[in-house]
Amino acid sequence: MRRSGTAAKSLGALAFWLGVWAVLSVLIGRPLLLPAPWTVAERLLRLAGTAAFWHITAVSLGRILLGAALGVLAGVVTAVATNRYRFLNAVLSPLLSVIRATPVASFILLALIWVGRDILPCLIVFLMVLPVVWGNVSAGVAATDGQLLEMARVYRLSRWQIARRVYGPSVGPYLLSACHTSLGLAWKSGVAAEVLTMPAFSIGRQLYESKLYMEMTDLFAWTAMVVMCSIALEKLFTALIRRLGRRRSMGGQGQ
Repeated sequence: MRRSGTAAKSLGALAFWLGVWAVLSVLIGRPLLLPAPWTVAERLLRLAGTAAFWHITAVSLGRILLGAALGVLAGVVTAVATNRYRFLNAVLSPLLSVIRATPVASFILLALIWVGRDILPCLIVFLMVLPVVWGNVSAGVAATDGQLLEMARVYRLSRWQIARRVYGPSVGPYLLSACHTSLGLAWKSGVAAEVLTMPAFSIGRQLYESKLYMEMTDLFAWTAMVVMCSIALEKLFTALIRRLGRRRSMGGQGQ
């Protein structure tokens, strides 16, 4: 009942804003400035009927997911290393803080000097995800109960057992939160990097060319695709986490 109520509210909010968009497009009466939602939907369906549309979407999605995965892995490794070795924390913490504070556009313009445009979106996503995961995982490690760690040492648990049974439950929620936040951030920063670098077969290139040639319907259609991909990734990630949580709870009950 609660899920159905939430879904109804979401659909209601979506219908409201689509209605606002439709009214504004009619009042303005200039498709070049604001095309109607039904026009954009029709164009999106036409684009979706072509192989090039799905090829471009798949390539962009692959770049972004690869950068995000590498960022998560590097963030976890860096968090473990900086929590274990103080000198690494003193050296890397300022650098990661600078990366977190630097605007995406600055990174893109700087990286264009050294990195090819096809690789750059992946690198930008990596740099955006890394400090988020590092910060959250570091907080999770710091929040681990010291008494549990002491007990683990008393019972002479191996490092793997300590990581799994002590650090895992403590760090897990922080890591999941970081991954959830990073998905939206990765998608936005990746597409932004594509807009500025225009690599071959990219959504960002389509957005830039649509704006350049004043094809506003195409611009809105590709933007709608970006939004739908972002929402789909978030829903898939949430569903995966829930499924893993159910399996873990069933495994615990079985033991």
